[in-house]
Amino acid sequence: MKVLGAKGKRDTPRILAVSSGGGHWQQLHLVLPAFANAKVTLACSSAAQADAAHVLPECNLRTPLKVLACLREARRLVRRLQPEIVISTGAAPGLLVLLWAKLFGARTIWIDSVANAERLSLSGRLAYPLSDLWLTQWPQVSEESGATYAGAVL
Repeated sequence: MKVLGAKGKRDTPRILAVSSGGGHWQQLHLVLPAFANAKVTLACSSAAQADAAHVLPECNLRTPLKVLACLREARRLVRRLQPEIVISTGAAPGLLVLLWAKLFGARTIWIDSVANAERLSLSGRLAYPLSDLWLTQWPQVSEESGATYAGAVL
């Protein structure tokens, strides 16, 4: 893969794709073909997801100490990789990476889980101010929340 162009400019963007395990991880993999010409690095909060290059601590609102550990690890990851774009399908670990990515100047994309057919997830609602592109997979959720509906990945 070519990384630098003739003028020293990067031809392929550095993308960090991050999610929690399970369905979030499956949905993230369904959008990866859209970034086939980019340098994509994967991160997941599930060590069981063997194809993840980086593992983040799993966390949620009920595990505040794990949130702090994940926040610290998310910062390290973003500083080390310096992604130009971060994409996440949730949940909390993806949100924390989006936070650091935004603070370090990356463009960010949030795709709320297809499981949230009635309203955005808590992480999805919190991702709004951190997202350059804020997506839902349900048209009715788009109407209610203001998130962009661009189809479903499933």
